[in-house]
Amino acid sequence: FLIFEYRHTYEYQVGQLYSVAEASKNETGGGEGVEVLKNEPYEKDGEKGQYTHKIYHLQSKVPSFVRMLAPASALNIHEKAWNAYPYCRTENFLIKIETWHKPDMGQQENVHGLDPDTWKKVEVVYLDIADRSQVDLKDYKPEEDPTKFKSVKTGRGPLGPDWRKELPKKTDCPHMCAYKLVTVKFKWWGLQNKVENFIQKQEKRLFTNFHRQLFCWIDKWIELNMDDIRRMEEETRRELDEKSSVSSLTSTSDL
Repeated sequence: FLIFEYRHTYEYQVGQLYSVAEASKNETGGGEGVEVLKNEPYEKDGEKGQYTHKIYHLQSKVPSFVRMLAPASALNIHEKAWNAYPYCRTENFLIKIETWHKPDMGQQENVHGLDPDTWKKVEVVYLDIADRSQVDLKDYKPEEDPTKFKSVKTGRGPLGPDWRKELPKKTDCPHMCAYKLVTVKFKWWGLQNKVENFIQKQEKRLFTNFHRQLFCWIDKWIELNMDDIRRMEEETRRELDEKSSVSSLTSTSDL
């Protein structure tokens, strides 16, 4: 199995949830994308947060060798997430993602409290949303480039090459680091290494693109509150359900 820890800095819980909803809509259509089964508050062992159960339909998003060998059901990934900000965890049969949000710039070590032997195996990856070299050419969008974006409502941006050093000095610009511990397990003889490495590569791509969007969408979410977010999430759930239903009907009519 593989364990990576991705570190990236950004700002608000509201911004994160807003961007998750928007990204889900953008990725859904044509019979694929995100299907939201549950999105509800939970409380367990003194922990309170939001529980979501989603299905990611990934048929066109995996390598051809996986599509040829894996059953169709293996390409529909169930994700169950318990978001008790600043800590959240997601898990499914392929991937476990555990996140701590800390008020720093990514300097802490082993924030997840792993035992020493496990921590030695973890590869730490720093993600810089202002580093163009970390973005695949096919993913690049000028309007989602933090080095070009200037926020109208906050005056923040564009980000320069030394933004991570300069940000802590600014008293009017809150910051934090998301420490994402990604554990990948895929016990399938002959495919294990290929699939685990592919998933880690895609997780890095996802985290990088998502947080570039989050920063560049700040004027859309900076004035929202949690009530606004919950309404938006419910609207998104209905919209995703409608897209899935339309896609299923279209697919059936083509038979």
